[in-house]
Amino acid sequence: MADDDTIEETKQTLVQRFRAWGENSFPPSLLASLIAAQHMKPFQFFPMLFPPALLFTSYANLQGFKTDTAGMSAAFSGLYLLLAARRRQPFMKKLGVRGVVRGATMGLCLVNLIGGGLAYTLGKREEEEDQ
Repeated sequence: MADDDTIEETKQTLVQRFRAWGENSFPPSLLASLIAAQHMKPFQFFPMLFPPALLFTSYANLQGFKTDTAGMSAAFSGLYLLLAARRRQPFMKKLGVRGVVRGATMGLCLVNLIGGGLAYTLGKREEEEDQ
């Protein structure tokens, strides 16, 4: 039988999981979809500036700029979180479909802010790795 040491699975720490989340291209595109769903009807100009920026970060991430796009995604997520937190909502409206989508969007913004911030802070760019 093999020792437990050889079979032991490597467990990721919470920081490593957040960093992997920040380097992924899917969360910004999901956040852009949720933001667009909330602010498309009725159309609100300022919040609708965020989906194209977040979609650009997903595109740039797929082109290989993982560290830089993690920082951009964290910045736009944090800005939208501040914008959404300014709007107060009565308690009964929080339980509806729009309230649940708004809560999910704000939660995803917070996770993107933490994950993207860690990925940007701890990440290395290609030029730095070559030297």
